[in-house]
Amino acid sequence: MHGVRFTCQPGCTNCCNMRGFVYLTEDDLQRAARYLGITPEAFEARYVYRTKTMLRLRKPPHSQCHFLEQHGCAIHPAKPTQCRLFPFWPELVESRIAWRRTAEYCPGMGKGELVQIGTALETAGEMRTAYPEMYTPRREAAAKLRSMT
Repeated sequence: MHGVRFTCQPGCTNCCNMRGFVYLTEDDLQRAARYLGITPEAFEARYVYRTKTMLRLRKPPHSQCHFLEQHGCAIHPAKPTQCRLFPFWPELVESRIAWRRTAEYCPGMGKGELVQIGTALETAGEMRTAYPEMYTPRREAAAKLRSMT
């Protein structure tokens, strides 16, 4: 790939409705709490599942995310890094197959100005920095295998 095109489409929440989890950084947690006007501790107690190595948003019954509303994200100005960077994730930018599969449900892919592949890869690098436990060589190898099937 020499470049990719992407721009979010008004009213689209397709990426938010896909199966999976929304992972958080400590900064994401602080920013979302501040945006909602509550303490980080209160935000975590209500919305976050924490393990030894990761934070993720809890899933409410019958929805992928507490903050997903009909018109979009209720915390859009403070949304998590993972959401902000989509679809410029390493597993998508580095694989034409994965990019094309994602474009099947994301109407913003293929639209907008051309993003040079170097810029897309640099943005994807933010994911590696924000979530290093997700991008270990072993996990990346397993993800590549999954994207080929």
